[in-house]
This record gives sequence, C-alpha cells and structure tokens, in this order.
Amino acid sequence: MEFVITGDGSNTLYHPEIGEHYHSKHGALQESRHVFIEMGLNHFLREENTNEVSVLEVGFGTGLNFLLTADEAIKKSLQLRYCGIEAYPLATDVIFATGYNQFVQPATWDAFLRQYSAALKEGVEFSAAVSLKIAHEKLISFQSHDTFDVLYFDAFAAIHQPEMWTDESLAHICSFLKPGGVFVTYAITGNLKRSMKALGFTVEKAPGAPGKREMLRATKVG
Repeated sequence: MEFVITGDGSNTLYHPEIGEHYHSKHGALQESRHVFIEMGLNHFLREENTNEVSVLEVGFGTGLNFLLTADEAIKKSLQLRYCGIEAYPLATDVIFATGYNQFVQPATWDAFLRQYSAALKEGVEFSAAVSLKIAHEKLISFQSHDTFDVLYFDAFAAIHQPEMWTDESLAHICSFLKPGGVFVTYAITGNLKRSMKALGFTVEKAPGAPGKREMLRATKVG
C-alpha cells in the first residue's frame, strides 16, 4: 500500500488488492469531516441534545474518522464511546505515518499513538471522556452487548467489496443501532436506499462531500 495526497492536501492510502483508496481522492479530511462528523455525529447531537454519544464504525482503517470524532467530543465536553470494526488493521507504523496529527489537537494525537495497539486487543480509556475499542474481525462476525447512537458505514465501495453491502450485512450491523440512531455513509444507490427502508429506517439524501453530489443518511425508526 502507498500513501496518496488527496485534493485537500491530506493523505489517504491506496489498497492495491482492493483497487481503491481508503478515502476520497478529492479530499480525505474534508470527506471525513463532512460525511461522518457533520452529517452523522453533529446531526445526531442537534437532534438529541445530549452530552453522551456512542459511535460504531465499519471500516476503522487509518483512524481518521475516530480522531476527528474524539477531537470533536473533547472540544464539546461530550462523553464518547467509540467502537471501530476492522478485519485487517493497519500496522502501527502506517497509522503513525498518516500525517493526521496536523488535523487534531496534540493531546488527541498523542493519546492515539499510545493507545492504538492496545485498543486492538481490548477497550481502552482513550481520555477521561473517550473510550475506544477496535474489533479485529469481519463485519458479519461482530457481536456486542452494547448498542450505539451513530453508525459510520465507511466500507470500501460495493463494486470492490460487495459482501459488505448485502442485505444480510446491513441487517446485522444495523441491529446494533439504537432506535432513533443515525446511519451515515458516503455512498447512495438505489439498492442501498431500498435495503435501509426495508430495515425500518427513514432514508434521506444529504449533500455529498466534494466529488459526490449526494450521500445517504438514515434514521432507525422505533
């Protein structure tokens, strides 16, 4: 794998076996901030007016979504419980070479450097307000007694990783989302909209990150 500089100057990784980048080539940072922080986390917080939030991420990858979420939680004095699912965790030297330290507070980055390896084995107290666990397993094998407020679905595109986007996979992972919980992803297709509606979600088109006209956000009914 190799680092690629995206349109906003932030790095992403190209995965040659999958044939895809981990983030948008138009801008890794702006995609993560728009799709997951603004359209996911902050949307949920505006709707619920709470100071506690739990996030489940499919595709922990480079950790960019977590870093931005943790930083946002710390700045807003939120209690954050974060679980990322990653079947193929990146080596620590790759994680640390991303250059993402320039986009978050030094304390957030320093804690990530210290805790990444441990979080792959068990849940860790990332900070006084943030906990982190990285589930080293495939989506369909994931199990948890916990449920979550927000689900970041950041798998590789369906054309490259179709098994992640099947009705079975979506039903399994969405079972861990609380009623009223929010599902967000960078993608939007007819199949995905139909699948989410069949699972009992209210589906909406939201403005996409640069390079994409639209994205999907869905709220679990019940």
